Amino acid sequence: MTENLTAEYPLESMDTVDANPETATSFTPNTDHFVEEDGVRFAGKHLIIDLFGAKRLDDIAFIDATMRDCIEVSGATLLHLHLHHFTENGGVSGVAVLAESHISIHSWPEYGYAALDVFMCGETEPHLAVEVLRRAFKPERVEVAEHRRGKL
Repeated sequence: MTENLTAEYPLESMDTVDANPETATSFTPNTDHFVEEDGVRFAGKHLIIDLFGAKRLDDIAFIDATMRDCIEVSGATLLHLHLHHFTENGGVSGVAVLAESHISIHSWPEYGYAALDVFMCGETEPHLAVEVLRRAFKPERVEVAEHRRGKL
């Protein structure tokens, strides 16, 4: 059933990434968005962030606003944001698709725990999102691991 869609929809013509015209963002991709730091060339920084003893992990509107703050402070470009509850007043899961990659969240409010994934390439500062998360969710403990993706 999989057909060659790139013939019908070549990547260079796909500049609108959200089908909802109210939230659609158009962008023109620049070069490869690779980063060079400390003499190493790589695709981007991937942060794995664990929040323990955190608050408001069931408040979907608050999580939405916090993720948007993370994107803004990091210098990234939001293309689409989707969040949903598992059950009413339960955990939240979702992803912000960025021109520079993504941010995802999965929360367990009953344990005060949230797992976040922040991957950004280009001229972004993903580590700045950590302080936004710290201020917003007021966790007792934060653990951050960084992985440089696509090292050349």
